Amino acid sequence: MGILEYLFIIPLIVLLQLISYVLHRRRRKPSEPTNWPLIGMLPFVLLNLRRAHDYITEVLNECGGTFHFKGPLFCNIDMLFTSDPANIHHVFSRNFSNYPKGPEFRKIFDILGDGIFGADFELWEIHRKTTLAQFTNPDFYNHLERTVWNKVETGLFPVLDDFCKREGRSGLDLQDIFQRFTFDNICKIILDYDPCSLRVELPDVRCEKAFSVVAEPLLHRHVIPETIWKLLRWLRMGSERKLMECSEAFGEFIYPHCEGERGLGVMMRAFEKVYYYYYYKEEDKNININVNSLREFLKDTSLSLMFAGRDTTSTCLTWLFWLIAQNPTSEMKILEEMEVQLKHKWSFFTAQHSHDLVYLHGALCESLRLFPPVALEHKAPVQPDILPTGHHLHRNAKLIISFYSVGRMETVWGKDCLEFKPERWISPAGKIKHEPSYKFPAFNAGPRTCLGKEMAFIQMKMVAAAIIYHYNVKLVEGHPVSPRDSIILQARHGLKVRLSKRNQVSV
Repeated sequence: MGILEYLFIIPLIVLLQLISYVLHRRRRKPSEPTNWPLIGMLPFVLLNLRRAHDYITEVLNECGGTFHFKGPLFCNIDMLFTSDPANIHHVFSRNFSNYPKGPEFRKIFDILGDGIFGADFELWEIHRKTTLAQFTNPDFYNHLERTVWNKVETGLFPVLDDFCKREGRSGLDLQDIFQRFTFDNICKIILDYDPCSLRVELPDVRCEKAFSVVAEPLLHRHVIPETIWKLLRWLRMGSERKLMECSEAFGEFIYPHCEGERGLGVMMRAFEKVYYYYYYKEEDKNININVNSLREFLKDTSLSLMFAGRDTTSTCLTWLFWLIAQNPTSEMKILEEMEVQLKHKWSFFTAQHSHDLVYLHGALCESLRLFPPVALEHKAPVQPDILPTGHHLHRNAKLIISFYSVGRMETVWGKDCLEFKPERWISPAGKIKHEPSYKFPAFNAGPRTCLGKEMAFIQMKMVAAAIIYHYNVKLVEGHPVSPRDSIILQARHGLKVRLSKRNQVSV
C-alpha cells in the first residue's frame, strides 16, 4: 500500500496503530485483533499488511478457522474470513448457486472485465463451456506438448546455459524466468503469438511485467474503503495509478490480436463465434449478459486466461524450487524417479511421460498446498445463509476464503502441516493420492474447479523435470524469500539462485 492511501485513513489511525502495536508485542501468541470504536480492526491490518497471509492464518488458527473482520464505521469493508473445509464445501459445492462472485468482486476486480474469473451465471456458463470444448479437443494436448517443449529448448535452456557460463553474477531470479516462460506459452496457446520474452537478453515486455504489478493493488482494495480507492483512481494516484497503467499495458498488447491486425488464434476464434451467437441471435435476446463489444469481450476473455496460464503455474514452480532447495532429500528422490521413468525419453518428452513422475507430482502438490498461487477467493451470497460453522451471512456479505490458510491448519493436515512432505500424496500402492478439493482448494472447488488443472500439471512437470535433471540449483545465501501481500502468492523479492550444469550425460 502506498503512502497516499495512508493519508486518507482516519487521523486517529497513527495513535491507535501505536497502541495496537504495543498490545500486540506483549502477547506471546497471535490473537483476535481489537475492534476499536469507529475504526474497527483496521490498525492490526495495517500493522500486518506486509505479512497479510501469515497474519490471516494466525488469526484463523486461533479462532477455529472462521473469523469476522470489522472495518471502520460506514466504510462497508466488514468481511467474514474462513479456512474451514466444511464452509468451503458448502460455499463452492453444496450451495454453489447462492455464491456467485457478486457485485463487490466485479468492482474490486474490474480490470478483468467480462472474462471467466469475474463472470457469473449465464456468462460464466458460456465461458466455461467454450473453454472446456477447447481443452478437450483431441489435438489440444499435442499442441500443448509441442509448445511447452519448444519453449524449453529454444528459450529456457539457452537462458540457463548462458547464465551458467557467466561467472560473478549476483544470482538469477528463477521466478522471473518462470513468469516469462509461462507468459510466452499462454500467449501462444491463447493468441497464437509468441512474444519471446524468454530470451538470453531478457527483454522488458510491458504487458508481461504488468501481471505481477497488478496483484498487490487488487488485494489492497479489499481493505481500503471503496470511496477512497475510487478517489485515488480519479486522481490517478498511488496503487490505483499502477492499476490503470497495467490496464493500458494489457490493452496495448491484446487488442491487436482482437482486431484482425495479427489474426485470431484458434481459441479466440471459438470465442468470437460464441459472441456472435449469443449477442446477435434473436432467440437469445432473453439472456441477460452485459458485454460492450466483440473487441472488449475478446480482450477480457484473453486476459483472464492469460492470468490463469502465467501467474498460477509460474508461482507454483517458484515455490517448488524454493522448497526442494531446502529439502535435498526430496530433490534426490525426484532425480532417482526421473532416471527410472524418463531414461532415453528427453528428446520426445510428452504429457503421458509426465504422468509417470509420481513423486514429482507429490512435490508439486505440496508446493500448491503450502503456497496456493491464488491465495484467497471472494464470494457473496445472493440470499442470506448460515455456514456449517454457524456463522450468519446477510445478502451480498463479503466472504473471503483463505486458500493459503487451509494448507497450514493442523486440524486439516495434521501436526506436520508446515512440513514439505511429497510422500503424503503417494498411496501405499505407489499411486497419486486424491484429496478432496475443499481440503486442497489450490485449483478452486466445485463447479468452478480450474479447467486448466491438467494442463498446469503437464507444463509444470515438463519444466521442473528439465531443470532438475540438467542443472544444480542453489539458493543465493542471504536472499530473503517470503510471500507478497497480493492476490497472487508470488515471492516478494523473487527467487535468486545460482546454477551449474549437472555432471551427467543428457539422454
